[in-house]
This record gives sequence, structure tokens and C-alpha cells, in this order.
Amino acid sequence: MATATFIHAGSSIDYTPTAAVAAGDVIVQANLVGVATRPIAANELGALAVAGVFDFPKSTGAGSAIPIGSTVYWDATGQVATTSAGAGANELLGKTTLVNVDADATVRVRLSQ
Repeated sequence: MATATFIHAGSSIDYTPTAAVAAGDVIVQANLVGVATRPIAANELGALAVAGVFDFPKSTGAGSAIPIGSTVYWDATGQVATTSAGAGANELLGKTTLVNVDADATVRVRLSQ
């Protein structure tokens, strides 16, 4: 019978980008979203955080506040967190963990896949 072998706790995953990645870049791989916590050079092994709490950019202006506890998605085209799944085009980030207002340029999110 096949058995599983423990690798690590899973708060980060290995990632080798084809182009340089800056710390804070949001990387989408199919339905998996990760955040580079350090710069990663092109074609070099690095890591993406897939767990934790991060501040993500969001839209500002009237009606743009995202209530605490809301499910948010990553809009890779607009490079912002949003409450819209975009008819499946946006990938799940997680839930908001901090109150924000329309003028806030970021929203705090606990990653969950």
C-alpha cells in the first residue's frame, strides 16, 4: 500500500519563476495563489507563501470598502483584491481580517486556498 511522506507544514511552496519576481508579487498558478516574501531571480528556486495574513491592494473610492470577514479574490488583470469572483476569472485569496474604508488602498487578507 502506498503511503504519504511528510515534506513540510505547507505555509509555503517551492517556486522557480521564468522571470524575476519581486517581494510582494502575487503569483497565480492555476487555482493556487501565493505571495513572494523575498525577491526570486529568474530560473532560481524560491518560495511562495500560501498561508498567512497579507495586505493586498484594492480599489479606492465610493463603495470600495470590503467588510471584515468577506471572501476576496485576486484580480490578476487589475492587480487588486476584490469581492468579485469575476465569473471564475479571479482566484480565491481568502477572508478579510481588518476593517477598511473606501479611502484605504489595501485590504488585509488571511490566505486560504
